[in-house]
Amino acid sequence: MRLFVDADACPVKDEVLRVALRHDLPIVFSGNSWMRGFDHPLVEQVVAAVGLNSADDCIVERIEPGDIVVTADVPLAARCLEKGARGIDPRGKAFDDASIGMAVAVRDLMTDLRDTGIIEGGGPSSYSKQDRSRFLDGLERLIQSMKRS
Repeated sequence: MRLFVDADACPVKDEVLRVALRHDLPIVFSGNSWMRGFDHPLVEQVVAAVGLNSADDCIVERIEPGDIVVTADVPLAARCLEKGARGIDPRGKAFDDASIGMAVAVRDLMTDLRDTGIIEGGGPSSYSKQDRSRFLDGLERLIQSMKRS
């Protein structure tokens, strides 16, 4: 089991590192630039080529069944689930085969509504302490359930 992190805009990189070290799990941070402060033998940083979805493509190429992806990107989560991995977003919401279809549908609907001008703005609300706590709890539960199975 490895943890893959869609790292460019991820607000929980430090939390992922803390949980991974506790479980002795390797982490792969994938992004478009190098990040300071993540020098550890269990951490690998993959700097993707500049371009739309290049960091996502690096994750999908390397992820395997039994791995976990941390991402707010629903299409990336869907691609990883297709390869047998599991996923969780930075607010602690798990992605699995039962939930990904609805997550993709809601994402597509909201994109269409914004594109047609029916709704304005969009994007997630500001990140809170409660979100961080839900993420830590969700990641811990996901790791524990995957270790049991």
